Amino acid sequence: MKGELLLLSGVLVLLRLAGGCPEKCRCHSSSHSVDCSRQGLAQVPLGLPPQTLTLHLQDNQLHQLPAFAFSSVPQLRTLNLRNNSLSHLAPGVFHGLRRLEVLNLTQNSLHSLESRLFHSLPRLRELDLSSNNISHLPASPGRPWENLTVFAVQQNQLRQLDRALLESMPSVRLLFLKDNLWQCNCHLLSLKLWLEKFIYKGGVTDSVICVSPDTWKGEELLKIPYELYQPCPFPSPNVGSSRGQQLGSAHRPVSGPPESHSAGQRDRSECELKPKPRPANLRHAVATVVITGVVCGIVCLMMLAAAIYGCTYAAVTAQYQGGRLAQTNAPAKMEGKELYDSSPA
Repeated sequence: MKGELLLLSGVLVLLRLAGGCPEKCRCHSSSHSVDCSRQGLAQVPLGLPPQTLTLHLQDNQLHQLPAFAFSSVPQLRTLNLRNNSLSHLAPGVFHGLRRLEVLNLTQNSLHSLESRLFHSLPRLRELDLSSNNISHLPASPGRPWENLTVFAVQQNQLRQLDRALLESMPSVRLLFLKDNLWQCNCHLLSLKLWLEKFIYKGGVTDSVICVSPDTWKGEELLKIPYELYQPCPFPSPNVGSSRGQQLGSAHRPVSGPPESHSAGQRDRSECELKPKPRPANLRHAVATVVITGVVCGIVCLMMLAAAIYGCTYAAVTAQYQGGRLAQTNAPAKMEGKELYDSSPA
């Protein structure tokens, strides 16, 4: 009898876990959504319905998430983790969420993100990382975000943003970057070029306001002319190459002081910074072509008008001079005729 009761209670627990709703959560079967927000949760609740499509975990006290934290809800489409205390995300935390489309991580305490963190989210369309303490983003997510259309990193501690990361988002249309610690130097020039191309293609973004250096503090990145950017210094040679040069020079005979001095001068001349070519601005180029065409057209019209005026003036002058000459010659002919008639036969 006791064994039957234990079996019955076990079956009831399994049924609750399979089709029930976790404690402190509200489940909506019609929309397949689970709302566990504002419950003071310190971990992801157990017993989430496997058919869940939307999971609300915002406004809780989640400090960390283990790997495979959401493996029980493989059909999940929307995950809201806003306003928790997350400072680090394990690489496999989102493993199994291959159908996830919207991920909200705003108002947490994240400092950085690993490139492989989002490898298991091939269908991700919206990623919101705003209002964190992120100071560094990976140069590339590892594999392209083909479906990502919204990317938000405003109100963080970013100083730079690698262009390769943005180029891995071919479908992005909304980009939010404001309220960061943008350092507007030569390293941010690639971001400026990418943003101009992004806006030209119809993308929407907010303003990137420079915080440093003091010369550009408060200025918008897109309004700073290219000519005012200083060229970036070349990276210093690594230790391995310098060691290799030392080892190679050990087997060569030692050259005299004049030759080493001239070699050093050649090395310094080769390592001197050369001015970078000014990048082409598509809008400026188009405006220049249009203005040049308009000016050339006006000049051609003026030349044509001057030619017509000159020809007309010449014709009128010739006609006028011809009339006066005819009038002058007529009396002379009449006078000659009278003299001829009056002469003796």
